Amino acid sequence: MSKYLLNKFLFTVDRDPELVERYREDPRGTVEWWESTRANLVLNCHGGEASTWLRFDDAEREALAAHDYVRLFEMGAHPFLTLTLFIAMFERDYEPLGFQKEYARKLAHMSLPYPDIAT
Repeated sequence: MSKYLLNKFLFTVDRDPELVERYREDPRGTVEWWESTRANLVLNCHGGEASTWLRFDDAEREALAAHDYVRLFEMGAHPFLTLTLFIAMFERDYEPLGFQKEYARKLAHMSLPYPDIAT
């Protein structure tokens, strides 16, 4: 498992409104596309540098494809990254602050210490 790669996905998708919509409408396709085209690009690098070894494991890929932010949190994805991306995708489907309350309710079973978010 790579918390770095999970967080990189959440970070890069959240910063591109077109990717946010694409991920909302076609999560599995977006995860597969991102993993094959963007996962190995060096973050914030404008050159042609890339690695070749970064891949999601099956559990990560499935949690991302299912929009399962609870599972992502349990895996150690950064809570601010999951919250901001999923607000961007689903806030419109709830009353004001409704999604944030739903997020908190679904994570209420978690207690300190939270999963390690270090990458």
